Amino acid sequence: MEVDKHYYSVPHSLLRQQLDVRLTEKTIELFQRGQRVAVHVRSRRQGSHSTNAEHMPKPHRAHMEWTPGRLLNWAVEVGPHTRELVKHLLWNRPHPEMGYRSSLGLLNLAKRFGRERLEAACQRALQLGSPNRRSVVSLLEQGLDQLPLPETAPTQPLLIHENIRGPGYYQ
Repeated sequence: MEVDKHYYSVPHSLLRQQLDVRLTEKTIELFQRGQRVAVHVRSRRQGSHSTNAEHMPKPHRAHMEWTPGRLLNWAVEVGPHTRELVKHLLWNRPHPEMGYRSSLGLLNLAKRFGRERLEAACQRALQLGSPNRRSVVSLLEQGLDQLPLPETAPTQPLLIHENIRGPGYYQ
């Protein structure tokens, strides 16, 4: 439920249903047909989420047992590139918990393709600048993880020429 551009959880069975809201300075109460179904501490952070774990379906609650550290430890068992990609999935979202499902999905690819292939696909995805689960799945399904990595072009030395102006010219 969105209130003042902040998102508050409700029991999952009530998603997309019309609810009544009671706002106070410190709380948000949500009602369905006069019955209170949720209460939250009011937040002024726009675009953020306030989630009560009891509102989640059981499969989602299972993800709450995971922690970023546990996911990263599992990823490092696959390899350093897998760890970097999981780290990206966790820390480039408003809350690390939002990256749990993607991280678990990524790590479960090791069962299907093997750890070595997963590590190679994560390395390629990072090199391509596309560190997400969907890219890794695509790389694995197309077998691109088994191709040699493209060599990075060596940087050419700067040209020295009498007509090239240095940074001092512009000051």
